Amino acid sequence: MLCAPTGRAARRLSDTTGLEAKTIHRLLEVNPRDGRFRRDDHHPLDCDLVVVDETSMVDVPLMASLLRALPSHAAALFVGDVDQLPSVGPGQVLADLLTCGVVPVVRLTDVFRQAAESRIITNAHRINSGEMPEMTARDERADFYFVDAQEPDEAARKIVQLVKGRIPDRFGLHAARDVQVLCPMNRGASGAKTLNVELQKALNPGQSGQPRLERFGWTFAPGDKVMQIENDYDKEVYNGDLGFIASIDLELGSLVIDFDGRPVTYQAAELDRVVLAYATTIHKSQGSEYPAVVIPVTTQHFPMLQRNLIYTGITRGKRLVVLVGQKKALAIAVRNVEARRRWSKLREWLASPAFPISRGAS
Repeated sequence: MLCAPTGRAARRLSDTTGLEAKTIHRLLEVNPRDGRFRRDDHHPLDCDLVVVDETSMVDVPLMASLLRALPSHAAALFVGDVDQLPSVGPGQVLADLLTCGVVPVVRLTDVFRQAAESRIITNAHRINSGEMPEMTARDERADFYFVDAQEPDEAARKIVQLVKGRIPDRFGLHAARDVQVLCPMNRGASGAKTLNVELQKALNPGQSGQPRLERFGWTFAPGDKVMQIENDYDKEVYNGDLGFIASIDLELGSLVIDFDGRPVTYQAAELDRVVLAYATTIHKSQGSEYPAVVIPVTTQHFPMLQRNLIYTGITRGKRLVVLVGQKKALAIAVRNVEARRRWSKLREWLASPAFPISRGAS
């Protein structure tokens, strides 16, 4: 059985393997009304092996529920990048599994020739090693760029110009579908909230007479790029899923969002689960990939300038990554590995002589 913590990560896993992959919640058959799982130690999963992708996003309670539902004869294979941001929920499960000295670990460290031709990959490795990324000359054709902007307002203006015109013109990408702005924070002139408003004006100005729906601080219009921000198991739409508004019915106060060709109807009262998604935070992008990524990096976001945050944002881009801001801010992020410490006893418990696995038991 294949699974991942988010719907988008599960779809990527399914696309890669050609096999069915589910979110961990769906695999465990969650009850959407009370959040409890039908699969547990009394009703385990029917499998011999569970493969979990994007394990860095899995917190302690969810991992406990998954392992509780694993039959005694089965094995588990965890795949993930420990250098990315840790889980939103408590714990640091992947890091503890890697460092306990008990669980067999394979680390993929080599950058092969084909991958080495991508500056996205080589610069991600440089940042992960505490080195500044190699910058691309202005006229050089590459997949990684840095655009200088000394003030947050300037960064915001340049980001809108890049997304609306320069990137689509030069790389043949669709401004809304293919380009994703990823921000360290929601707040500020170069934060996700402000950039969403500016990008909405630039990319979906609308036509006279087009219906618009205002709810929960957002104005929604047909054609807008939106994101689901919590799991909805009844609608089968999950936290981080991206879609486009297909239509709005002002009389009913409802709208229809197209999620990869699947229309889903939302009533007005349900729109607190949806936000504009021309720009989003790097945290919300975990488990996702985009053809092109644009990241503001300014000292305005100083509290969030950390190596694992920038590394996570850069590794979301498949074909193009553009950083916009101050090299000083980027240097601060690359140097800063003093992320808030997470207190966890999992590593110590796994390595303890009192724990069965450390004595060679299955």
